[in-house]
Amino acid sequence: MIAHVDNARIGYGDLGRGTPIVLLHAFPLDRTMWAPQTSALAREWRCLAIDARGFGDSTATGPFSVDRYADDIAAVLDAAAVAQAVVVGLSMGGYVAFALWRRHPRRVRALVLADTRAGEDTPETRDRRRELIQLARSEGSAAVAERQLVGLLGKTTREQRPDIVQSVRAIAERASLDGIVGALEALLARPDSTSTLSSISVPTLIVVGEEDVLAPAKEARGMHALVPDSRFQVLAQAGHLSSVERPAAFNAVLSEFLHATESSD
Repeated sequence: MIAHVDNARIGYGDLGRGTPIVLLHAFPLDRTMWAPQTSALAREWRCLAIDARGFGDSTATGPFSVDRYADDIAAVLDAAAVAQAVVVGLSMGGYVAFALWRRHPRRVRALVLADTRAGEDTPETRDRRRELIQLARSEGSAAVAERQLVGLLGKTTREQRPDIVQSVRAIAERASLDGIVGALEALLARPDSTSTLSSISVPTLIVVGEEDVLAPAKEARGMHALVPDSRFQVLAQAGHLSSVERPAAFNAVLSEFLHATESSD
């Protein structure tokens, strides 16, 4: 499916029926990372997995910012005739979910924040993002994919699941150069969302991989403490891409949350 947003095309998948769930992917991947979720959850829910600008089937049309990404999500919901959805954001997708909550709170029925962080980048993280921009421009998407793998996947996955390592590498290598650079610039400019946490008034689940080194469990617990009445779950033997590394466990936790959210309406 394609939604036309200003001068850009935003690609998305639309599978299943029921309560709509929006799935927002990590950097530098695309919506196909959510295949283990959409194939399972579409039996009960309507799954809309959306490509950020410059990734998957979305055009690499600037400007790039987390606010622009969030506005794109709202436009896709309009195109799909969805008034409100459960928003699931992992890593960069979590940053977009924060922006969506700030800019379009009425579109958010509930939130799932997976392997993401609210606080601003450290100076070291900013330096790494700038280095990745230079790497992308000099050596291309494959070099960025290779550099990112250690951070994206947990130790257990890297040692025991070569199939997942190869799958993630393949998705990352497909990313366009403009999409990678644009996303990194957007992440460099993203606001600190710590103050946003206390304003979240919808049901919220925070999930983190036990082996996540990019957005570790300690930070996830900190977010849990600041989001009113939020739920918190650590997934063992998973790194930053917990939904990819432990799909059955992730789906079980997400499904339980979705059922609880529907029963409380």
